[in-house]
Amino acid sequence: MKRDSRLSGVLHVLLHMAEDGGPLTSEQLAGAMRTNAVVVRRILGGLRQAGLVHSEKGHGGGWTIAREPSGITMRDIYDAIGRPRLMAMGNRTDAPGCLVEQAVNAALDASFRDAEALLLARFEAVTLAELAADFHRRMAARATHSQEHGHG
Repeated sequence: MKRDSRLSGVLHVLLHMAEDGGPLTSEQLAGAMRTNAVVVRRILGGLRQAGLVHSEKGHGGGWTIAREPSGITMRDIYDAIGRPRLMAMGNRTDAPGCLVEQAVNAALDASFRDAEALLLARFEAVTLAELAADFHRRMAARATHSQEHGHG
């Protein structure tokens, strides 16, 4: 099964937008993501419907974040991209006649529900502003490391 990396990609695009502060075109964002501008427009279209980003056409236009990054959680973004499936694992048979398999499914279903609830709670707790702050800490650490080791 192919991994769904849409949430990761959207977070990447939004952090670039937050860093720039001004409107960015689909082409500029696609360059940062090493993808096609059509892919960026498709991704951001769903976020626009959810009120997370805004777009302006014409000269000086582009995509901007519509709300404060401290008010946008990973859960908001996850919901805006259509709530992709979180767990790649599943039951062998959804409606088994075998009692052994019913017991296995019950245990797995409970575990999957618990894992998804924990993950969604974590998504609700992390804001775009926190991700941006982590990026800045990493940039500062890299600069310090480069200076200490003579890389310039």
